Amino acid sequence: MKIVSVVGARPQFIKHAALSKKLKLHNSILIHTGQHYDDYMSKIFFNELKIPFPDYSLNVGSGTHAYQTAEIMKGVEEVLVNENPDLVIVYGDTNSTLASALAAVKLRKKMAHVEAGLRMSDKKIPEEVNRVITDYCSDYLFCPTLTAVENLKRENITRGVFLTGDVMADALTEAKSIAEKSGILDDLGLTSKNYLLFTLHRVSNTDIVDNFISIIDAIIKIGESGENIVFPVHPRTRKVLRETGLSERLEKVIKVIDPVGYFTFLKLLNHASKVLTDSGGIQKESYILKVPCITLMNETPWPETVNDGWNVLVGTDTNLIISCAFNFSPENKYSNYFYQGACDTIVSIIESR
Repeated sequence: MKIVSVVGARPQFIKHAALSKKLKLHNSILIHTGQHYDDYMSKIFFNELKIPFPDYSLNVGSGTHAYQTAEIMKGVEEVLVNENPDLVIVYGDTNSTLASALAAVKLRKKMAHVEAGLRMSDKKIPEEVNRVITDYCSDYLFCPTLTAVENLKRENITRGVFLTGDVMADALTEAKSIAEKSGILDDLGLTSKNYLLFTLHRVSNTDIVDNFISIIDAIIKIGESGENIVFPVHPRTRKVLRETGLSERLEKVIKVIDPVGYFTFLKLLNHASKVLTDSGGIQKESYILKVPCITLMNETPWPETVNDGWNVLVGTDTNLIISCAFNFSPENKYSNYFYQGACDTIVSIIESR
């Protein structure tokens, strides 16, 4: 069986690393769209996760949603015509996901969506549009949770839907022991459970200036109170920090560092007392690791984490962010929504069909 997998952003590299190990008996071809192209956001993941370098690199880079989507569609279409695969696998909800799905369905190629069925019911969020359209294009919809299956059922999507468990849970379980070898805590002068981890990258929080200033103002005030905060800063976020003149103020009170590799980040996450983030993947990873999560959004694709009390949605409200940074504490409830074994299940389904 010839399988083409498409990746373009760091969460997809991690998911692909876990699944590709189980697909190694098949003729597997990898396309890297180049949506994440900085070495900190791309190359380091291929090296750390021991993913073979891509068979095709599209080098699309940054740009508007329309530009990225169009350029990726053109590149993926050319590869699919040349390779004529039996199946195309896409991951998550990025522009790479959407563009590859559209290219595949237009060429009438069978397609599988890993992490299907997630919903946030807000079409203003680009990732929501991407994941909904991708699901409607897919022949195989691999859902990480029962909630995702039910979301699709409400939209009358039942054919080709499978509850598989979560691929990221497989990847994280395998990576935890490796991550513990990282010396990042010593390098930054940190001790376990004595610092907050902060990440910020979502367009709605970086490109809407009022939202950005509200969040950064909260982080500065938390830092000024004496709390240790570590901030691996996304390249786009660093640019906005400079443009808004907030970079110098922020760096005086918290540790602002370059993006780090997967294992180093897991070490930081696992030993944080709390994480403040607008990343969907980190919300899920923090839940699996039992690290309280403060989400800088009004909705989440992972409502299970909120229902269990390990995640709280604060949006961009400065006072609420500050309050939760000091006071949010989950109860002991833990339902283990993101169970392991997804990669084996997915491969078994693909092979049987």
